[in-house]
Parts: sequence; structure tokens; C-alpha cells
Amino acid sequence: MSENTEKREEIEDMGSVKTHNPHGNIQCITIIGQVEGHQILDDRTKTTKYEHILPQLAAIEEDADIDGLLVLLNTCGGDVEAGLAIAEMISGMSKPVVSLVLGGGHSIGVPLAVASDYSFIAPSATMTVHPLRMTGMVIGVMQTFRYFERMQERITDFVIRNSKISYEDFRRLMLTTEDIANDVGTILFADKAVECGLIDSMGGVHDALNKLYEMIGK
Repeated sequence: MSENTEKREEIEDMGSVKTHNPHGNIQCITIIGQVEGHQILDDRTKTTKYEHILPQLAAIEEDADIDGLLVLLNTCGGDVEAGLAIAEMISGMSKPVVSLVLGGGHSIGVPLAVASDYSFIAPSATMTVHPLRMTGMVIGVMQTFRYFERMQERITDFVIRNSKISYEDFRRLMLTTEDIANDVGTILFADKAVECGLIDSMGGVHDALNKLYEMIGK
């Protein structure tokens, strides 16, 4: 099997590809559509399956031939625990990791974007910050409210630890009632995402790769 055929199959099957360059060998993975958790979504929904991403990340961490990781994001969000699991794996890697938000990095896509060592957002991309949501039957008792609060704190704490935004600013963006019709939260355009410290820089794939090669060189 040729190298080009292997690359094509890797992209088609896993949305992942390895590139070779004199500056370093880069593995690129994609987090697109909806992050799928324990519930299987229908065939018409574009998904990223955490059971595919987690083993890939472990393999990248252990592969001596891979020098750095590029994470491309265009996600509407999805399962909170699956998204946090992927984000924790990314943030815990010893190899340099750069993320690039293309199109959108919404909801649980926010922790995924900031989990890297350095984050970029394309000038045309947006990010949505909003409180935790849950669908299905909810038992209306005080314990449920406290559980929601603790889950929200898990997300907030992760974002604060892995970006430059303050706790107060992130909470304010999350609880804004004037930005989204019939909803709570904030839609951040690229310049505002950088201005508030959520994302490190605006840029494209060239900028992201150059930053990754710079980090590998160090």
C-alpha cells in the first residue's frame, strides 16, 4: 500500500493525517460536527466520536516519530463529559499542541479549543459561550440544581486554567441575556475571542503550523 493511499484512508476513516517536514513531523486531527458521547447519534448528523479520538491521542503521545499535534475544530458542541475527556487528554500531552478554530468552536468546543498549548481562531470563525444544558427528563429537586452547578464549575475551571480569560469575564459571557435571542450566553467573533483572552491569536493554518514548528524547535 502506497503512502498516499494510507494517508487518504486515514483521513477518510479518522479525519486524521500525519505530515513530514524538515521542521518536524506533525499529526493533524479534526474535531467536527457534534461531539458524540454515550448515545449514538443518527446517520445524518456529522459527529466526532470520543472512542476514536482518545486512542488516537494516546498513540500520538507515545509515537516517537510525531513531534507535535495540530487540532482543527469546527464543532457545534455536544456531549459535555465526552468533550471534557478529549480536552483533558489534549491538555495533558507532553508534545506541543496547537489548535485552530475554523467556522465555529461552540459550547463544549470552547474547552476543546483552549486545551492546546497555543490556540488560533480564523478571522471568520465564531465561538458560543453558554451555561450547561441538558435534554430529557430532569428530576426537579435541589440535588439536581447542585449537580448542574458542579458540572458547570468543571467546565469553567478547565477554561480558566487553560486560557487567559478571567473567571469573572467568562461567567459574564456565559450568563449574558442580551446577545442571543431566546437564550443565555454570548457569541464571540474572532477578534473578541482574542481580546477577552479566550483564544491566543487570530490566524490560519499557516500561522498555526509555523507556531507549532516554533514550539517543536524549542
